[in-house]
Amino acid sequence: MEKFQRYYLSFLLLIVYTNTIAQVNCNAIEGEDCKKACELYNLASDFQGYRASQEGFDKAIELCPDFANAYMEKAVPYLKNGDFVTWKVLIDKAVALDPKMHLGYRGWCKFQFLRDYSGAILDLETLKNYYPEDLGRSLNGDYNLSIVKAMSYSALGQKEKAAGIIERQLATRGYVKGMFDHYQLGVTYFELGRYDKALENFEKQSKEYDFAENIYFKSKVSKIRNKDYLDLKTLALQTYDEGKTMKDVYTHHFNKVYRKQIEEL
Repeated sequence: MEKFQRYYLSFLLLIVYTNTIAQVNCNAIEGEDCKKACELYNLASDFQGYRASQEGFDKAIELCPDFANAYMEKAVPYLKNGDFVTWKVLIDKAVALDPKMHLGYRGWCKFQFLRDYSGAILDLETLKNYYPEDLGRSLNGDYNLSIVKAMSYSALGQKEKAAGIIERQLATRGYVKGMFDHYQLGVTYFELGRYDKALENFEKQSKEYDFAENIYFKSKVSKIRNKDYLDLKTLALQTYDEGKTMKDVYTHHFNKVYRKQIEEL
C-alpha cells in the first residue's frame, strides 16, 4: 500500500506539473506581439478543446509565428478526436521550433496513439541529446520515456534489446518506477521464453501494484509449467471484474489483456 501511495503521489505531482508547464511566463517573452501571443495562449489553454480556445491559439500564432507552445496546444484536441493528420502537422511545427520541449510528448503520442514505434524510438533517441540522464515521463505519468522506448523496441520484435533497456533503467540510482515497469519487463521475458525471469518480475509487480493482466500472465507461466493455474485464472477474472486493470482515458495500454483472453486460458 505504501508503494502504491508513492506512485499515486507521483501521479498527482505530474498532474500539477503538467498544468503548470502549460502556462508560460509572458514577461520572459521578447517582442510586444509575442508577449500578446503568450497572453492569448495562456488564456486559451484554460479552455482547451473549445472553439474559442482554438481561435485563441490561431491568433497567438498569427501574432508570433515562432511561438511553439501555441502549435502544440492547438494540436491536442485533434489528437484526442482521432484526427492524427492535422495533429501531426501542428506537432511537427512545435517540435521544429522547440525540440527540447516537445520531442518527448511527440514520441509518447507516436507510441501510444499512432503505434508508430519506429517514429517513437527516433524521437526519444533524439531527446537524449537534450536530456542524457533522464528522458522524463509519459504524459499520463505511467512510464518513464526510456520504458516507452523499450516497449517500442519490443513491439518491433527486438525483445532482448527491450529487456536490456528496462533492466538498466530499473537499476539506475534514484529511478522512480512507473506503475507497470515490472509487468512490461515480465511480459518481454515471457515472450522470450525466459519464464523464470518473467515470473520474477510478475511477482515483483504483484508486491508493488497488482492487477488482472499481471495475474493472467502468472497463470500462463503456471500452465506452461504444467502446474495448477486455475486458482490464478479465477483470481485474474475476479480482479478484472473489480476494475483492477490497465486503464487509459483515450487509448489502450501496450500488452493490455481483456477478459475474453483470460476466459480462454
